[in-house]
Amino acid sequence: MLLFWVDESGEETEEENAALIIALKSWLKEMTERGVRVSGNPLRSAREAKIVSVRDRELLVSDGPFAETKEQIGGYDVVECPDMDTALQVAAAHPLARTAQVEVRPFWDPP
Repeated sequence: MLLFWVDESGEETEEENAALIIALKSWLKEMTERGVRVSGNPLRSAREAKIVSVRDRELLVSDGPFAETKEQIGGYDVVECPDMDTALQVAAAHPLARTAQVEVRPFWDPP
């Protein structure tokens, strides 16, 4: 899974945003055609998130995010790659690798 850590406080110009969207569409098309991309989506702002937990059978809901960092997960893509090196190359080709951080994390395959 590719997780995109973005700084939500940063502001982009309309030109920067338009260029990013074009680059994203190109990456999505290429990875889909190659059969690498399985699924993915951008996420709404972390300010809209809620944190859910149950303690002593009581539902607790609080505003998110919990992490005290300026970077938040802004979206994700699930990719199918034969190994970590290939997944890192796919992540490096993603347009957000130039402006955000891309976390590459394998899925856990339980026994």
